[in-house]
Amino acid sequence: MVPMGSSAHILVVDDEQMVREVVARYLEREGFRVTAVGDGQAAIRALTSAPDLIVLDLMLPKVDGLEVLRRARAATNSAVVMLTARGATDDRIAGLDLGADDYVAKPFSPRELVARVHAVLRRRREASDAAEGNGNGAGAEPLTFGRLVIDPGAREAKLGADVLALAPREFDLLHYFATNPRRVFSREDLLDALWDLSFDGDSATVTVHIRRLREKIEADPSSPERIVTVRGAGYRFEP
Repeated sequence: MVPMGSSAHILVVDDEQMVREVVARYLEREGFRVTAVGDGQAAIRALTSAPDLIVLDLMLPKVDGLEVLRRARAATNSAVVMLTARGATDDRIAGLDLGADDYVAKPFSPRELVARVHAVLRRRREASDAAEGNGNGAGAEPLTFGRLVIDPGAREAKLGADVLALAPREFDLLHYFATNPRRVFSREDLLDALWDLSFDGDSATVTVHIRRLREKIEADPSSPERIVTVRGAGYRFEP
């Protein structure tokens, strides 16, 4: 279960000392325990403490932020909020591809960053509570669409006998589509429903997750049959 407030540990990784100090100060005011480091090597060493969330600048000395993100995804279940240069869409998409939960573009408001941290931890906590509350799926009926089975209680999806390796946000997206079949959602609709990005939402976030989800559930991701594109409108789940 994701801790709340003072029991949550945040790792801040940024090579600019002033940024580290300001971010750490704002997070500590909210009751978080904070560790701050200034390069990628130090960040990788700090992963052994299994932080609940990592605030991660992608432009780092010694080891770049994307490599730190890869190591974090392999070694921990930490949530990750990226710090990216404004307009650095390729870096942002690469980070989302690797499993980052959210991003904030520099220059940013420390209060905005703190709000993002709270939102990501809250979503993690709600997902954990839902899984624990449903036990082995009790009280939440699996949704079946041919070979695709989505079990909201276990937060698990299968394609035939194979359990799909879905990131938490990918499962949320698939479940949202499946509980609203044939309804068309714009990327902005999906941002509002699943990302809480009321500050600086980027529709590329949705595009990346749709692509990753199609790669896992579609027989031919280039010609999807489950999550289809509705030209000029958005996406629709075909049951």
